[in-house]
Amino acid sequence: MSTSPTIAIVGSGPIGSAYARLLLESLPTARVVMLEAGPQLTAIAGESVRNIPDPEEKERARELSQGPQAGSFRESLGIPSSTVVEGMFTARGGTHLLDFGGKGSAHATSFPAAAASTNVGGMGAHWTCATPSPSFSERVAFICDAEWDDLMAEASRLLHVQNAAFADSAVGDAIRSLLAEEFGDELPDGYGPSTLPVSGDPQPDGSMRWAGADVVLGPLIDPESPLSERFELRELSLVRRVNHAGDRVTGLTVEDLRSHEIYTIDADLVVVAGDAFRSPQLLWASGIRPRALGHYLTEHPVVISTVALDEDSMRRFATEEQLDEELERRSANPADPVAAVNRIPFSEPDHPFSLQVMYAENPPFQLDPEHPAAGNRWGYVNMGYGMRKRPRYEDALTFDDGEPDYRGFPNMTIEYALTESEQAEIANATEHLRRAGAALGTFVAEPRLLPNGSSLHYQGTMRMGDADDGTSVADPFSRVWGYENLVVGGNALIPTATTMNPTLMSVAIAVRGARKAAEQLSALQVAEASN
Repeated sequence: MSTSPTIAIVGSGPIGSAYARLLLESLPTARVVMLEAGPQLTAIAGESVRNIPDPEEKERARELSQGPQAGSFRESLGIPSSTVVEGMFTARGGTHLLDFGGKGSAHATSFPAAAASTNVGGMGAHWTCATPSPSFSERVAFICDAEWDDLMAEASRLLHVQNAAFADSAVGDAIRSLLAEEFGDELPDGYGPSTLPVSGDPQPDGSMRWAGADVVLGPLIDPESPLSERFELRELSLVRRVNHAGDRVTGLTVEDLRSHEIYTIDADLVVVAGDAFRSPQLLWASGIRPRALGHYLTEHPVVISTVALDEDSMRRFATEEQLDEELERRSANPADPVAAVNRIPFSEPDHPFSLQVMYAENPPFQLDPEHPAAGNRWGYVNMGYGMRKRPRYEDALTFDDGEPDYRGFPNMTIEYALTESEQAEIANATEHLRRAGAALGTFVAEPRLLPNGSSLHYQGTMRMGDADDGTSVADPFSRVWGYENLVVGGNALIPTATTMNPTLMSVAIAVRGARKAAEQLSALQVAEASN
């Protein structure tokens, strides 16, 4: 290794960005090259598209993120160019379905809503910015509580987490008060209705500048910072292979998607931090195939609904004047549909799921003008419960070397099923959702279970573990078993059954991995300097 180690990072989302920043801050001579298969969406690398005020520009940015379903490319896959219906050939705006039905499509009949984003910033350009912390059995047992707290604090710093966003909203406070009346006596102290932590920066007008990978990169994309001189982000650069010899990784093979030139990058450390599907696919294509790779796939089953807030109930805790103030504040930023966001977090044993309650002055769909809740002055909440999915080896993505996908990688098949245990918790959460709706108002969209894959919170396919026993891909510090200098990152490392948005947890795990990697690289530099 030279005195200036090269670190190659695959993926530009919040996890890859955390590795880039922490390693450059810790290693004063290191250089980081970050590879991203998708395009940069705005002038600020990794920015959240939620910050784009112009609706047409926002839609253009989302379209650019849709990989095989973006622009004219989708026609070559047998997808009509006129298809725009979300949830059919295309997924949620800014994402693309893995099983899209065209040539080279993945096979995911049991996980039909599985989707990904392909752009600088990854899903961090499109996420809800929700950043709750794991608790109880959601936490990884072999990381002690004191270290968890430290890791969470650092992850919160990197993501600009706000624990009291919208706390000054009287409407939001009224919603929490009504939920506390319904559920408060059943929940442990500290786990009742509260504001949902979110990632972003409050603005003087009361709005939020939502965080993406840009805030994690921070000084790395600031031309005035010396750290930016040692950081390079290459968009439209598809990593074809992780190169390795014996137990050491030597670098990457990369395709420039503009020129289709193939080249290699030599690296002292490789970090693979794509999503929970394409990172395992890359390892498989590279001949790196731990037994657990792709297995133990989990997400959060999600039950959602929309409720029109009841005027009489809300006026018990908020006045008409406070509602007018809320609506005036909302009118200053009509491009962002979300105002106050509340939650009831996961707790055990009696509330083994997470509720999120998002206030908006309009429902997320067009109501019939004759509907009794149409134009409801007190507005609406979109509510959803996330439930646990226990990790099972059988829930997996497998790869076929004999069938290429649309990018030429071994195609994937996803097998996934909800067990009786999950079905029981889904039924329990649905009943809780009905209670929450009745406490707040009237359903205008009844509770319904979304198709498998709808959460976009995919975990477990490169899970970490404390023993190399075939049930995990990475060690407690995110290093792939059997390789000295290959680190993996992302939601795929989470080995537990969780109910909450996993980004903060995954960044915390990345903080742990980056600290260990920096320690090892520093030790190698010292050892080589002394020889």
